[in-house]
Amino acid sequence: MLANYLIGLREGLEMALIVTILVAYVVKVGRRDVLSKLWVGVGIALIVPLGIGALLTWGPYGLSFEAQEIVGGTLSLIAVGFVTWMIFWMGRTARSMKSTLQNRLDSVLVGAGWGVVILAMLSVGREGIETALFVWATVASIGGGWEPVIGAVLGLVTAAVLGFLLYRGMLKINLGSFFTWTGAFLILVAGGVLAYGIGDLQDAGVLPGSGVHAYDISGFIPASSWYGTALAGILNFNPSPTWLQVVGWIGYIAVVTFFYVRQHRAAHARPAAGPAPKPSEAAPSTASHTAVHS
Repeated sequence: MLANYLIGLREGLEMALIVTILVAYVVKVGRRDVLSKLWVGVGIALIVPLGIGALLTWGPYGLSFEAQEIVGGTLSLIAVGFVTWMIFWMGRTARSMKSTLQNRLDSVLVGAGWGVVILAMLSVGREGIETALFVWATVASIGGGWEPVIGAVLGLVTAAVLGFLLYRGMLKINLGSFFTWTGAFLILVAGGVLAYGIGDLQDAGVLPGSGVHAYDISGFIPASSWYGTALAGILNFNPSPTWLQVVGWIGYIAVVTFFYVRQHRAAHARPAAGPAPKPSEAAPSTASHTAVHS
């Protein structure tokens, strides 16, 4: 539940920041007449992920066991790819997110401004689809249940409240630190989802090594125990993984962590080496009322 809460909180806060920037800029340039169109785009962007989540949850039930395992394993790998891309995308584009969205708004505010619907739908929808796919993968990896879904919903609700408070200038958050630490945590979660996806594909016969376990510590950490359940819910812990799952998990964590740390260090070294960014290009990492409205 905690893992999905953080997923919902992180992705929801990204969506809230995007919406806040769009709304603030539309108000600033005096185009309140397109606010309704902007909210239509946001509404569509929120409905689509719900449909995708429902399709992923109930769609495969009519398939054979092997087909279900192939679908589940493949979608888990896709979810890992999405969340990995999202982690690095935020680190790469955070400093220019605000100016990029404003420039795109300038190009779609021509005439009646119907392009705002598409801009809002695409900008927010991408985050929503990533959230739906990754939450589904984490829920599937621990065998279902409503707790992970509730955790994700609570995370999204918290993000919506924080976004409103940021917009009103009632709250200040160091978003740089927030996204850095949640990104590191999501790498661990994604590693567990990757191992789960590999296991599904092994059960379906797509990958070799099914049933050949690297170790079995279920006697020390039973999957049915409260701490085993907690580890499974947070990190997708498996007490008896196969060799391929272990290799995949270690390889993913090692490679992604290396590049993540390198990107983080480069981002901190860049301001010291070059000129200070213009106010209009400032990152949302020091979120405040003025940062949102400027």
